[in-house]
Amino acid sequence: MDSPETSSRPAQRPAVAPESPAPHSAPPAGPAAMRASDADRDRVADRLREALAEGRLTPAEHAERIDAVYEARTYAELAPLVADLPDAGEPIGPLPDPQPQPRVRLDKEPSLPAPRRESTSIVAVFGGADRRGRWLVEPDTSVLAAFGGVDLDFRQAVLSRREVHLTVTCLFGGVTLKVPPGVRVINSISAVFGGVSTPEDDAFDADAPVIRLSGVALFGGVDVKRK
Repeated sequence: MDSPETSSRPAQRPAVAPESPAPHSAPPAGPAAMRASDADRDRVADRLREALAEGRLTPAEHAERIDAVYEARTYAELAPLVADLPDAGEPIGPLPDPQPQPRVRLDKEPSLPAPRRESTSIVAVFGGADRRGRWLVEPDTSVLAAFGGVDLDFRQAVLSRREVHLTVTCLFGGVTLKVPPGVRVINSISAVFGGVSTPEDDAFDADAPVIRLSGVALFGGVDVKRK
């Protein structure tokens, strides 16, 4: 009666099945499956911004990839976003080699530092506040200047999306924005016994980066300068 013993062999398969995926589960736990940090996402965003400036990406492609960057959780999700860009510099992921050999870079300049993450609320009451250098502009930022002044410099800033929104409340104060060429500024601020000054729009591309302004200027002023 060997057939009962032979038929019992399939019954042993469930006991073996849980062990078989274990050897195959080790490779996905490698560098590609590791969790990416905020600095990693900012580094990829910098590459995309440089590719946009060089004309390698259209504004629409840049906006789509930037959205994907800040939704990515692992290196495997970040790597495809820059895989088709030349001069990518360092690979996406942790450096696997501890050897003290100098790494050869193909790009002309060292990679730029990751932009600083700042608060989405900028407040100046009887004082001043500013943002300058390489700072990350979140999709929505609120600005309050009450008997004080706020200076926002976007010339080296990194926009987290193609269009960002600033809600400005200016009460007996002043807000100054410095923007680079090629960035559109759309103003919807209501001025009551105050004023808003914006430069002529030099960006003719409908998909150019946009800084949208809304809010109120009461006995105060908002001045946008293109430099």
